[in-house]
Amino acid sequence: MTDNSHENVPSRARRRFPGISSRAYEHPADRSALVALRKLTGFDTVFKALSGLLPERSLRLLFLSDSVRVSDAQFAHLNDMLRDACYILDLEKVPPMYVKQDPQPNAMCIGLDEPIIVVTTGLVELLDEEEMRAVVGHEVGHALSGHSVYRTILLFLTNLAVKVAWIPLGNVAIMAIVTALREWFRKSELSADRAGLLVGQDTQASMRGLMKIAGGNHLHEMNVDAFLAQADEYEKSGDLRDSVLKILNVLPRTHPFTAVRAAELKKWSETREFQRIMDGHYPRRDEDKDTSVTDSFRESASHYADTVRTSKDPLMKLVGDIAGGAGDLGGKLRDKFTGGGSGGGSATGGESGRPQDPEEGSSGPSKG
Repeated sequence: MTDNSHENVPSRARRRFPGISSRAYEHPADRSALVALRKLTGFDTVFKALSGLLPERSLRLLFLSDSVRVSDAQFAHLNDMLRDACYILDLEKVPPMYVKQDPQPNAMCIGLDEPIIVVTTGLVELLDEEEMRAVVGHEVGHALSGHSVYRTILLFLTNLAVKVAWIPLGNVAIMAIVTALREWFRKSELSADRAGLLVGQDTQASMRGLMKIAGGNHLHEMNVDAFLAQADEYEKSGDLRDSVLKILNVLPRTHPFTAVRAAELKKWSETREFQRIMDGHYPRRDEDKDTSVTDSFRESASHYADTVRTSKDPLMKLVGDIAGGAGDLGGKLRDKFTGGGSGGGSATGGESGRPQDPEEGSSGPSKG
């Protein structure tokens, strides 16, 4: 049985964050996406209805009967990590945690009244102790932020959408909410990654864990710096067509792409904000009631403005040009979509048909 105390936590010295608010690590895009989700027409009605109808008790019985519950007697090392994560983030009640037989590496935090953490055998077998510690901290971060409620509804609605797909227009309303939920959940993963880093306090372990989730248990064949370079190449490569394809590729997913997550987390780990938290300066839970919604919106708006300004993605650059009042937008759109430059060369022609973009000079070998 899971111990709800914080006795026998691992002895390794890590910083603890008494009374920490989830606002300390929540990504601005997470908060703004959740606000947008709650404003979606029909969401409140669906949320209230499902909160009373979802078979949460059945869900708990399912895991109890068909998975292995983590305790001092079963997966004791995971139990130590779980208690340690709750101790560091000052989560008073330790959630029950289960290991589910599934070769696919995955973890989730679900539940309406109380969160339940589930990890798969594929994940347990893939990660080393410090990498797994970051994952457990990630899930405890979900629990502290209250994400489990929306994740549970997302799982239910995704299954429901399949069942009612044959009903005319019946699937449209559900899929609108599912799409909005997925958009929020992708952002919430960035928040939970930060919580995992606060628990593990080992940036390299967090990076390795994400890299192994992407490439498997072949650490000797992989390199964290090269993996992060992939994320940089992904962001800045291609033209507007690639930007549109990126959006279409990510829409069906509940998680952001792994290399992108790693780059986002690495960037945050190097900020003054992260250092201040590690130094003990962070928002407290007892201050949450005094938090200004306006300030949260302002912070989110500032984040998006900064993202547009600094992004290397072609679409974001164009948005920045439009916001900055750049001239000849029609020409810019034409050139971006066709890959053409001021020389008017063909988009499918060779190098002699189009002047080289100054940014392409150091990009390495051209794509075939």
